[in-house]
Amino acid sequence: MALTALLSVSDKTGIVDFARALHGLGVRLLSTGGTAQLLAKEGLPVTEVAEVTGFPEMLDGRVKTLHPKVHGGLLARRDLPAHMAALEEHGIATIDLLVVNLYPFEATVAKPGCTLEDAIENIDIGGPAMVRSAAKNWKDVGVLTDAAQYPTALAELRAHGRLSDKTRFAFSVAAFNRIAQYDAAISNYLSALQDDGTASAFPAQSNGSFIKLQDLRYGENPHQQAAFYRDLHPAPGSLVTARQLQGKELSYNNIADADAAWECVKSFDSPACVIVKHANPCGVALGADPLEAYSKALKTDPTSAFGGIIAFNQPLDAAAAQAVVKQFVEVLMAPAVTPEALEVFKGKANVRILEIPLEGVQRDGRTAWARGQNAQDVKRVGSGLLVQSADNHELTLADLKVVTRLQPTPQQLQDLLFAWKVAKYVKSNAIVFCKDGMTMGVGAGQMSRLDSARIASIKAEHAGLDLAGTAVASDAFFPFRDGLDVVVDAGATCVIQPGGSMRDQEVIAAADERGVAMVFSGVRHFRH
Repeated sequence: MALTALLSVSDKTGIVDFARALHGLGVRLLSTGGTAQLLAKEGLPVTEVAEVTGFPEMLDGRVKTLHPKVHGGLLARRDLPAHMAALEEHGIATIDLLVVNLYPFEATVAKPGCTLEDAIENIDIGGPAMVRSAAKNWKDVGVLTDAAQYPTALAELRAHGRLSDKTRFAFSVAAFNRIAQYDAAISNYLSALQDDGTASAFPAQSNGSFIKLQDLRYGENPHQQAAFYRDLHPAPGSLVTARQLQGKELSYNNIADADAAWECVKSFDSPACVIVKHANPCGVALGADPLEAYSKALKTDPTSAFGGIIAFNQPLDAAAAQAVVKQFVEVLMAPAVTPEALEVFKGKANVRILEIPLEGVQRDGRTAWARGQNAQDVKRVGSGLLVQSADNHELTLADLKVVTRLQPTPQQLQDLLFAWKVAKYVKSNAIVFCKDGMTMGVGAGQMSRLDSARIASIKAEHAGLDLAGTAVASDAFFPFRDGLDVVVDAGATCVIQPGGSMRDQEVIAAADERGVAMVFSGVRHFRH
């Protein structure tokens, strides 16, 4: 018996070719509204659903498939005689293939100026109802909700005259996932609406949709299970868009550290290298090219760099690869990797090399990177979530407020901005010494800012670096002058901090006393 397919799509990409192929295989075509008109225009023999149900489309198309002759044909189990007898009694024919995609609700509400009326009109009712019916009855009905599924369906129909159980079940799962995503988008949008008609960034109910990329061998520790997911619609240039060129499977900790390195290196427009260990940058530097940037970054803390994560914001070439290959590295990332650079690592098969394309955009007359950034950050707490807007603030020279008698030089201002950018990605409490586009000492994650300052100095000493004439960034204000004294004693000649302490004047007076320049950013960068 010939198969029957019902096609009703909002996005008509590929539908004509697909329908033509189905017709060529002897499949009977049913359709609705605009889809039926399109297929008929293309010369395909198509029966409108209204002819089958005996009811015309009504209420501006809101009601067209909500009918027993549609849902009975989708839901009837072919292996149950009672079901088949009921179909025969009521003159209902089976539907074997359903091809539906939904009204573009997500695209509609993403448009500037979208009104509540526009959003409501783009909430699909009949489509999801049919998809659920077909997906529930997956053993007998194939349901396609994405044009990307058309080739698979056609290949199996041509080869076997039907879809395999495995494919029908996979299509069913994909269909229920799509319905869940669609309903989540509607709930998020409506839950965010406020009395004044504006939308809150934090809806009354938050419904996330994430796609699993891979199961991981284990989590942060071997006794923990883990998996890696991506956003339903990931930002271009984000870690989840990476293509692994070689190396072992990424671990949970690899991914967490790689994200820290990648987010930091993306913040620079000039050629940069970031080396991360345990989620903290242990070396960051700018250079004329990737080799120089890497060589400078490594000098900050070569001990911690052992077994670290290395990220470049420029294509990795053979020269930089020849330098990096000499050390033990877990993960290496760049927006592109040349064939010559890959050849260098041929003998280091375990090194994980990731390519993450970054899109170039024009900024101030030069090409810079379009940075895929999260709009929100989420932290799991006991039976709940903390959600906040992401810390995407970028400081400029115009934002700086000089608060000391001594004015910083143009070079010091550049070093201060560099240090501030790095401090944003260092765990609090963060103290970062920098000079000439290079980190010289990093103190991270201490309960006391004093301890972070001391650790940064000790790190520099162990690396054989001279902190004289350095710029220092503190991610939050100095509550007392003692922290300032520690960094000045170590060699700092200029400091950037948010300001805002009750004792700001005491700290400013100490800076004047010590003969150093200090600027306030007005912004704090806690990173817990």
